[in-house]
Amino acid sequence: MNAPDNGTLFFSLRKTPFGPAAVMWAIHQERPRIYRVLLTKPGTPADRIVRSSFPDVKRSSCHEIDIVSDKIAAFLSGDDIRFSLDIALLDLCSPFQQKVLRAEHGIPRGRVSTYQRIAIHLRNRNASRAVGTALATNPFPIIIPCHRAIRSDGTLGGYQGGLNMKRTLLEMEGVVFDDLGRIVVDKLFY
Repeated sequence: MNAPDNGTLFFSLRKTPFGPAAVMWAIHQERPRIYRVLLTKPGTPADRIVRSSFPDVKRSSCHEIDIVSDKIAAFLSGDDIRFSLDIALLDLCSPFQQKVLRAEHGIPRGRVSTYQRIAIHLRNRNASRAVGTALATNPFPIIIPCHRAIRSDGTLGGYQGGLNMKRTLLEMEGVVFDDLGRIVVDKLFY
């Protein structure tokens, strides 16, 4: 991802049941826009990721960013929240990744799809790995709920916040797992 217009990045932190979540943002076209959302990874809190990956970032916030940051924390606590894409700097992503992220954003709470079905939805049957890569590098997890994409065999696949977080988020949304850890689904989205 490229730097924002003026090169100045800010971040806001929120405590969540999974550890801190960081919302990185910048002023873009005279308004605050989200540059990235960083989740705590197993063994690595989001605030440490921010400091090591973006050493010049400044801790700051504003009303619009506070609203989104609070909603991310609420979502991670189990609340049913849908995010608008208007605040995210999607134009920093490639055109293909934007298509994938928009498709993923369309999957409703409590539903899942597979990387393959998303590829077919995008009219590119052979792009399931590329879909997986686009979601693995999703700069806006939670805003774009990439935890709702799974493998065709019903297993979880990967997730930026770790597989425990992915499974917990899906369970909070009502998704059921069998004894082997596969998602029990009667109908996939897309």
